[in-house]
Amino acid sequence: MEDYMLRATAAQGQIRAFAATTKDMVETARAAHNTSPVATAALGRLLTAGAMMGMMMKGEEDILTIKIQGNGPMEGLTVTADSKGKVKGYAWNPGVMLPPNEKGKLDVAGALGLGVLSVIKDIGLKEPYVGETILVTSEIAEDLTYYFATSEQTPSSVGLGVLMNPENTVRQAGGFILQMMPGASEEVIGKLEKKLAELTSVTALLDQGMTPEMILETILGEFGLEINDRMPARFFCNCTKSRVEKALISVGKKEIREMITEGKPIEVNCHFCNKHYVFSVEELEEMLSQAVK
Repeated sequence: MEDYMLRATAAQGQIRAFAATTKDMVETARAAHNTSPVATAALGRLLTAGAMMGMMMKGEEDILTIKIQGNGPMEGLTVTADSKGKVKGYAWNPGVMLPPNEKGKLDVAGALGLGVLSVIKDIGLKEPYVGETILVTSEIAEDLTYYFATSEQTPSSVGLGVLMNPENTVRQAGGFILQMMPGASEEVIGKLEKKLAELTSVTALLDQGMTPEMILETILGEFGLEINDRMPARFFCNCTKSRVEKALISVGKKEIREMITEGKPIEVNCHFCNKHYVFSVEELEEMLSQAVK
């Protein structure tokens, strides 16, 4: 099944919902960054959330960045998404290894530790919108639920999951975001809370073979679910050699001259997709001559 996301409404517009299946996206990230199982689980959850939160944005050029910075051994995560289902990201310490937590699960909370969640939305205004909250559990889904409630004043429920195979490939990944719209009735809120309390984990639903449609139907079927949009989702990095070249020029002529003096080619690594770009001494000299003009 290809990765994709859904946008839906229920209870006559009182609830809006998003759901995604992201196994290929998370596996692409795992392979690119050679992440450990716990880093794959953490990054996969945030990539899935980023893709759905990107879908919430309206503008063609809008960009969303989610950063988690913690005092745990993983140190943090960075994910960037656009409004068209393209998402990229990395774990700051991708090789972190930890024993399972007390429930026998991958210890994402232990890997991230205590810290801060930041959401930056560049929607074409003079300054980007920045929302920041503390990590309440460091399991990511609950932290985003808290972010929506406190920073965006939108009561929400976020479910995210990544299930690994024994050989450290991704078996399942996906999630959902449910949000109460202004004016939602107490009856609808109460019913939905009861429904969510009965729900098993996202990974259990995905591992039963459930599609995003089936997951939303399970949760919101009795509320009159209406699926409004379906969009492909994928791990995509827009780095190119010319973009990296522009970044190199921006570090300054002095630094480029020093690189040339060393007389060796340099290798530049993209954080987001781990691609390596090599620049020969001749290319650096050409760059310098362009920068001087």
